[in-house]
Amino acid sequence: MNIRSLTRGDGVVIGAAVVLFIASFLDTFDTGSDNTNAWDNLGLVMSMYVGGIIGAVLIVLARALPQPRKVAGLELGQVGVALAVFAAWTAFWSILDPLGAFDDFDRFDVGAGAGLVLGLIGALLLAAGAIATPLVPALQAALIPAPKPAAPQPYGAQPPGGYGYPGAQPQQPYGAQPQPGQPFGQQQPAPAQGAPAAQPPAGDFSPFWFAVPAARPLFAEDGSPNQIAELTPGTWYLAVEQRGAALVAQTQDGRRGVLQDSSGIQRG
Repeated sequence: MNIRSLTRGDGVVIGAAVVLFIASFLDTFDTGSDNTNAWDNLGLVMSMYVGGIIGAVLIVLARALPQPRKVAGLELGQVGVALAVFAAWTAFWSILDPLGAFDDFDRFDVGAGAGLVLGLIGALLLAAGAIATPLVPALQAALIPAPKPAAPQPYGAQPPGGYGYPGAQPQQPYGAQPQPGQPFGQQQPAPAQGAPAAQPPAGDFSPFWFAVPAARPLFAEDGSPNQIAELTPGTWYLAVEQRGAALVAQTQDGRRGVLQDSSGIQRG
């Protein structure tokens, strides 16, 4: 499970679920005395509060899992969105008619309590976040930003090394002799007349760090359509091989796959 794949929209969904949980313990009806919360009404708490919280959990799980999971032929995210919309639908009609089947005389003295009002707000936020995240680019940004690449070092300072720093260069071991270079003032020998200039090999490729502008799938290296991971904006990945227009990328947890759409990537 990769929490860096969560988006701002997922953050809205998580916050709405917390609001629903808190609202379930507040007064459902405003009667002036003997107030009760949602846990005293099994149908209300399961359809509006617990149903919405379960929907939020399914939406977040669908985003964080490396491979999509299905329930009865539907993806977890789709089931979560359906539960979120159902919770908002229940909350809307519950606040319009808090007492449901009670007689009209009792309804004059009873109104919606803080738990029902706050539950409606949480359910609406949950449904809005679940539906709008795939449609609004601002909600698709990473919830937890990835560490930025190392900044340029001052003159004379040693650059940081190690996995995860785009642009890091290997250091010369202590005590090792420097590689012989061109003596000062010596002219570089010109190539012989008629000899073609040396060209780099056709398959020359150097690994580099890159980030994607939008979430993109990473497929298996064997050419099958199975998605093994999802590359998200704000995270640096290592390109280890090039296959035509596609790249073989390695994630931070060591998984490798083929990025078929490499357009617009940012090199580190």
